Amino acid sequence: MDVKIFYGFGDVLLEVSMALIPLILFFSFFQVFMLKLPLKKVKDIFVGLVLTFMGLSLFLQGVHVGFLPVGREIGDIVGDWNHQWLLIPIGFLLGYVATFAEPAVRVLNMEVDKVTSGYIPQRLMLYTLSIGVAISIALAMTRILYGIPLWYFIGPGYFLALSMTLFSTETFTSIAFDAGGVATGPMTVTFILAIALGFSDTLEGRDPMIDGFGMIALVALAPILSVLTLGLLFKYNESRSDG
Repeated sequence: MDVKIFYGFGDVLLEVSMALIPLILFFSFFQVFMLKLPLKKVKDIFVGLVLTFMGLSLFLQGVHVGFLPVGREIGDIVGDWNHQWLLIPIGFLLGYVATFAEPAVRVLNMEVDKVTSGYIPQRLMLYTLSIGVAISIALAMTRILYGIPLWYFIGPGYFLALSMTLFSTETFTSIAFDAGGVATGPMTVTFILAIALGFSDTLEGRDPMIDGFGMIALVALAPILSVLTLGLLFKYNESRSDG
């Protein structure tokens, strides 16, 4: 596998710049006309923006030259195994650990812990999301391996999620549907999706365009179900305490 570390880095820098410039202009406008924050605070914010620019650029470059090719290679290798079912527990493990590394998941957990004053702890939310994503990726690998149509999972899954909202609290319902979005971050999309595409491309009788894609839909659905389940457990425990 021929890897050129800084191949296409200029394009990545341009993409990150185009993403951050509107945010800088937006902040500058509010700083001049409304916020009027102290100079030290403004300096700290711009230092953070510079670090964000550097971090995003290096991360996205690493995705292009590292995660995507390696994930595809792993999928190709696993597709030639005699015991291909092993990809199901491997997918579960990868989904679990990948969620720990998702930046958006970390931010969501911190905000939930802060807004609820520790009522929903960070660590509990992290474990809940990790287990949900792990199960969804294991199901996605099962779907690829046995050729199960995607709607067999998506249709009943969203019906169950909407049904659970009728019994869950508004707090957990709001968090659940945000959790579905943050779980589909760069770690899952770049690395695990690449494995799924490589696996479906190697597996006889599978089409990566049909069987390889669809995993992200499952990943977006699973945290909704797991957080709503957590909400129902909280509600049950509170009802027992009141009783």
